Amino acid sequence: QVQLQESGGGLVQAGGSLRLSCAASGRISPNCAMGWFRQAPGKEREFVATINWSGSSTHYADSVKGRFTISRDNAKYTGYLQIDNLRPEDAAVYYCAARGGSYLYYEEYEYDYWGQGTQVTVSS
Repeated sequence: QVQLQESGGGLVQAGGSLRLSCAASGRISPNCAMGWFRQAPGKEREFVATINWSGSSTHYADSVKGRFTISRDNAKYTGYLQIDNLRPEDAAVYYCAARGGSYLYYEEYEYDYWGQGTQVTVSS
């Protein structure tokens, strides 16, 4: 079993930055893709970004391209989501997810493990 724990959320002014972290523990596969999703109030959870096991390949939702950066430190079993130039519409609960595999994964159903989420609030 793999456990994921997000941290780093908070209240930030529009235009500001945050770095979210996702710490993994448990029986982690060496080949483990990671993704970030978010869910705003009254909306469905949506894909934000994904990274492959080595960190050599990433993909972003169009709404966050150029402002969000996904990365990982496999030595620390931790993934990151750097969020820059925050907008009010970025306010949501952000979830990290993981699964074994060598590719990029974009859909919720493709992930086996999920964190509890961290709240990001943006003030305008």
